[in-house]
Amino acid sequence: MEGDGRGIVIKPPMEDVTAGRVFKPDRRFYYKEWFGAFIIWFFLWLLTIGCLAFGSLIGATDIAGDWVPAFWMIFYDWLPAVNFWYLVSSVFWFLPAIIAIPLYIRSFEYSVISKAGTTMPEIYVKKGLVNVTKKHVPFRTITNIASRAGPVDRLFGIGTVEIQTAGFSGGAQAGRSPEEKLEGITFYEQVRDFVLQELRRFRDPYVIGTEVVHPVDKPVPRLSDSLDDEILITLREIRDVLSRIDKKFNEESR
Repeated sequence: MEGDGRGIVIKPPMEDVTAGRVFKPDRRFYYKEWFGAFIIWFFLWLLTIGCLAFGSLIGATDIAGDWVPAFWMIFYDWLPAVNFWYLVSSVFWFLPAIIAIPLYIRSFEYSVISKAGTTMPEIYVKKGLVNVTKKHVPFRTITNIASRAGPVDRLFGIGTVEIQTAGFSGGAQAGRSPEEKLEGITFYEQVRDFVLQELRRFRDPYVIGTEVVHPVDKPVPRLSDSLDDEILITLREIRDVLSRIDKKFNEESR
């Protein structure tokens, strides 16, 4: 919050995000993935040159006389051919990866209330080109939410919101990845803070780490279709069935 009390202006506006509007990763997420693909390409090229140097060294030691000139002769003789065939092979894996990255990322869709904005608070994530996955993570199941921005993320000004649910509790301690991630967004801290604020409203109190719980001014009403109500209704039905069975058994015993 700034001095005028109007808050931080972000794109897309937080009003659109909290209303259930679908938003997508920023274009800078493409650049980050392209940068990672180039790093892999460069590392494999260095590995190929290292294999060439190792082979040249073995070949030079088999030649009588000074092995140093023989090593450089073999290395430079084979270097153009190795570079040529490495570039040719890159056409079959590196170029398709460069083309597929924006196509894949463009399929991502996120929302942090619900896609329609009218149903139970949830996080909506859609990913995939061939196998399209759509996940709806209700707020009531979230046990941990965190933001992450590594060195490369900070270089491009983006970050990730990581979500873990009751079924995944302890996943971070076990070294497993979070259940769902909102990747490549520039306002990831605002999204994290918004979800935390809604969780505190949805569950009173909702505490993470050493945070101090402050009372909320507007408690959220209990939703009629919540999991707690469904469990309560089911338990009442089981109780009624057991009561009828017990009553019938007692009548037959008499």
